[in-house]
Amino acid sequence: MKLSIIRENLRISLRAIRSNRIRTILTICIIAFGIMALVGILTAIDAIKSSLTSQFTMMGANSFSITSRGMNIEIGNSRVRARNYSRISYREAIAFKQRFEEPAWVSVSFNATGMSTVKYGSEETNPTVSLTGVDENYLAVSGYEIESGRNFSPEEIRLNMHYVILGSEVAKDLFPSGVSPLDREVTVAGLKLKVVGVLKSKGASQVSSDAICLMPVTTARMYFSRPNMSFRISVMPFNPVNLDVMIGQAEALFRVIRNLDPRDESDFNITKSDTILNLLLENIRYVTLAATLIGIITLFGAAVGLMNIMLVSVTERTREIGVRKAVGAKPRTIKYQFLFESIMIGQLGGALGILLGVLAGNGVSSMLRTSFVIPWFWVFTGVVVCFIVGVASGYAPALKAANVDPIEALRYE
Repeated sequence: MKLSIIRENLRISLRAIRSNRIRTILTICIIAFGIMALVGILTAIDAIKSSLTSQFTMMGANSFSITSRGMNIEIGNSRVRARNYSRISYREAIAFKQRFEEPAWVSVSFNATGMSTVKYGSEETNPTVSLTGVDENYLAVSGYEIESGRNFSPEEIRLNMHYVILGSEVAKDLFPSGVSPLDREVTVAGLKLKVVGVLKSKGASQVSSDAICLMPVTTARMYFSRPNMSFRISVMPFNPVNLDVMIGQAEALFRVIRNLDPRDESDFNITKSDTILNLLLENIRYVTLAATLIGIITLFGAAVGLMNIMLVSVTERTREIGVRKAVGAKPRTIKYQFLFESIMIGQLGGALGILLGVLAGNGVSSMLRTSFVIPWFWVFTGVVVCFIVGVASGYAPALKAANVDPIEALRYE
């Protein structure tokens, strides 16, 4: 097709679109909502994936934890529990920490309580603060960083010091005037503790919280001991290594500490930090599939609406078609004219939908405090899908217009 004919068809298509603005705008909006649903949800999912990945990286992607198999862990369809096993005692956890000779940080911790209240003077937090007993290596393996003050020292852990490190949210609630919390005495779950540090904020994270207080694990054992209390052992190598090899060495050592027979099954879990991440991302795939189906169904409705509008347009412009054929327009030229019009409406709807979808998806991204995300794959997919919708919806009406008898068309009222 000659370039001049293409330009002429585009000009006629634009004029036809402008002359039927209400119908065109409605069709564009239908297509835009379909693309917005597709691009918007998938952009939001990309933002969630980015947030999850960054948070697990901050926690130490190259790390693993040893926990009791008495825990009932279920994420999606994946369940980790066969039967009840004995807890991990403090003695066993400390023995592992002392005997593990690989170049890695080893931390022993346990959750003292997840519903504590922290007070300072007349200020008081909500009873939702998590209190964790930790050692000097906990910050290294958990991804938390000190904003002000310092970490616990091994000597302070050994001497059961009444110290506490506040999460950023707790510090903000107790000291709203900007007064430094350091060296102040706060009451945590009824226990008076001296503040030695404040943690950096992790923001709106799915896997961590700023409403947290850390205290020496030895002190926490004294005041928050309970029956069948189990400790968590976290290991993070100093340098990137083959984690599976280190996990094998850790499992062998802990089996010895637990006095297991070589024929016995390991009665504890070893979980890599990226295992939970992979399980979460795997479950997000179902949301992606659902979003894709919603977008496809909406676009199918938009395609039907566009085809109906194009058929009505052909009927209304029968005399115009007859006049164009009478002055020499070929059936192929008429066909391309209506096909171009359908494709143009599809692309306008696609452009609006992509813009709205990216903005809506990045609204979620801003709430998660992640970077601006543009899902280029889905943007290009949206353009291609809208082109296909335009061609599929416009081909039958264009073919009908091309086959109109010019004599009958000129007589059409």
